[in-house]
Amino acid sequence: MEYLSSESVMLVGSILLIAGVLIGKSSYRIGLPILLIFLLVGMGFGTDGAGIQFSDMHTAQSIGMVALCIILFSGGMGTKISAIRPVIMPGIALSTAGVLMTAFITGGFIWLLSGMEWTNIHFAFLPSLLLAATMSSTDSASVFGILGSQKVAMRNNLRPLLELESGSNDPMAYMLTIILIETITMGSELSGWSVIWQLSLQFGIGGLMGVAMGKTTSRLIAFYRTWGNAKGAGEDPSQATAMISIMILGAVFLTFSATTALAGNGYLAVYICGILLGNERLPNHRGISKFMDGMTWLMQIVVFLMLGLLVNPHEMLDVAAVSLLIGVFMIAIGRPLSVFLSLAPFRGITLRSKLWVSWVGLRGAVPIIFATYPVVENVQGAGEIFNIVFFVTLLSLLIQGTSVISSARKLDLIDTDAAPEEDFGVELADELPTSLHTIELSERELTKGNTLREMSLPKGSLVMMVKRGGRYMVPNGTLKLVPGDRLLVIQEDVTPDSRHA
Repeated sequence: MEYLSSESVMLVGSILLIAGVLIGKSSYRIGLPILLIFLLVGMGFGTDGAGIQFSDMHTAQSIGMVALCIILFSGGMGTKISAIRPVIMPGIALSTAGVLMTAFITGGFIWLLSGMEWTNIHFAFLPSLLLAATMSSTDSASVFGILGSQKVAMRNNLRPLLELESGSNDPMAYMLTIILIETITMGSELSGWSVIWQLSLQFGIGGLMGVAMGKTTSRLIAFYRTWGNAKGAGEDPSQATAMISIMILGAVFLTFSATTALAGNGYLAVYICGILLGNERLPNHRGISKFMDGMTWLMQIVVFLMLGLLVNPHEMLDVAAVSLLIGVFMIAIGRPLSVFLSLAPFRGITLRSKLWVSWVGLRGAVPIIFATYPVVENVQGAGEIFNIVFFVTLLSLLIQGTSVISSARKLDLIDTDAAPEEDFGVELADELPTSLHTIELSERELTKGNTLREMSLPKGSLVMMVKRGGRYMVPNGTLKLVPGDRLLVIQEDVTPDSRHA
């Protein structure tokens, strides 16, 4: 076997990254998800393309595990508790019962296909269920990437619902995949009580560890900031932000590994830890978020390029017909059926909302990463499972990924009246008892006059900046305001002490 030198690996890696970024820039013009572009670039440079040989499933699984930890943590950090509070129960229903139903409904369909003479797959019931389980969760990287790149507001709390589901359903799919692999390799029967016990144990330990590590990391950050007293307080802010970001990254991997060692679900723990830290008052929250966003994009790009290199497209052709049937079934029947059944108890969710959530069941890197587990464990038919999962993922990204926003428009679920959130690139220190808000002016706000001195701003508020088109202006009392102007307002937070001041 011929090994590449370190310099050659760096050369190939740098070319892949640069090519992926440049080609990915065009994704906005042609309407393809940017992560699909990276997947296709990886395939183009792989065995059936430029000829780069990469087939190490163990390495791919390890890199995928690291990447998924960072992606889930970053997704958790970007999740505001105030936003998901109204949709916590529907989100949990989708990420637990929804995943189970998707796995069993799709697994049953795959098993029926396997019994037909004209198909070229022949899976027993448990391997059929395993194949479905690897694809049973929506992919957080794909969902976060598409929703994050499209600056649109959704009605009916759909955006936080979808982000909560996609960020929290990977643990269930992971647990199902591991349980089924253990059952198949050990030659035992699938026990309902055993599955319930393992799921409860992993969810319980994972949840507790996520909360514990979130609080512990928050205290570590507070300790770091005060360590050394006056000398510590005088640390360069950019250095402090960098060090705290690195410490948080270490806490992510510690959370995952410690939870896994305790037989809990590390992915769930990482996601919960991210939610807790994201809703804490962290020093230079923006800088830390930017660091994690950069790490998340890097991990997503690396994983999609790596998975593109890992697959051999000519092998997918052997299972293309049956993969197409499975993919269409998941998109048109399996996902919608599981969504409607999971959300049946929640009467407040409209039919149009359920239809859209059913459609946006994107598959991405996570199912492919989970499909490497049967290969590593030498499960019979694991190669076919991997190729089918890869094909279904491509189909999902091509069909569903390109129609996320257009389907929302057709169902009239985009809130055109909501002004996009914007902070003008300004961030306040968390120690200050103030907050920033934006106001977009309409005729109604200007009925009493078109200057700041004539506007009725809340007590303790001050307009810092005005944005008009592409211009930014520092206002004074005589600046003439017009409808469409956006105001950046700093407001004093109301506390019990400030009320009596």
